[in-house]
Amino acid sequence: MRIAIAGAGNVGRSIAQELIGNGHEVMLIERQPRQLCPERVPEAQWVLADACELSSLEEADVASCDVVVAATGDDKANLVVSLLAKTEFAVGRVVARVNRAENEWLFTEQWGVDVAVSKPRLMAALVEEAVTVGDLVRLMTFRQGEANLVEITLPRNAPYEGKPLRSVPIPHDAALVAILRGKRVVVPTPDDPLEAGDELIFVCISEVEDQIRAVVLGTAP
Repeated sequence: MRIAIAGAGNVGRSIAQELIGNGHEVMLIERQPRQLCPERVPEAQWVLADACELSSLEEADVASCDVVVAATGDDKANLVVSLLAKTEFAVGRVVARVNRAENEWLFTEQWGVDVAVSKPRLMAALVEEAVTVGDLVRLMTFRQGEANLVEITLPRNAPYEGKPLRSVPIPHDAALVAILRGKRVVVPTPDDPLEAGDELIFVCISEVEDQIRAVVLGTAP
């Protein structure tokens, strides 16, 4: 993919290096000359411009990008970049960094944001995921809450412990996408038995989260 990243600070450069390592073409847009350090990520295309300016985005040919990442340290700038990318250039996917948790409610489809990444929320979810057994933890939200990535750890003596996945009544609008078992990542198949301590990773809509919890913990009728 061709990906534009607004903001070439530590966060923007780290994202760029990861994406380049995965074989993508990356353009870094930075308005501060002192932050323009092509030697830090030499494989990227570097552009000295203000990503909040429509003319700058036109010159950078943002319309040709598959994804735009608004990764500056300023939430206002990230919202403007997201809105311009989506409404003026019809970019297919816009990912925005949320710097201040109190601003997270603004990062919605109305502002052109497909995925908002809030470090405080993500860190809180990872803390919960690390210490919580037998409860459902929401790790990430997609498409303004239409779908979520959730985790629930199978407790000992759960009703489906030791039974194959084919016997588990997974709700509609939910999919078990991975099982974390010790240091292994298991791609689930119908014949795989569940073990106590398995971390079950689901993609689902919000409305069925309670059903997943009930099925895994054995409180479903």
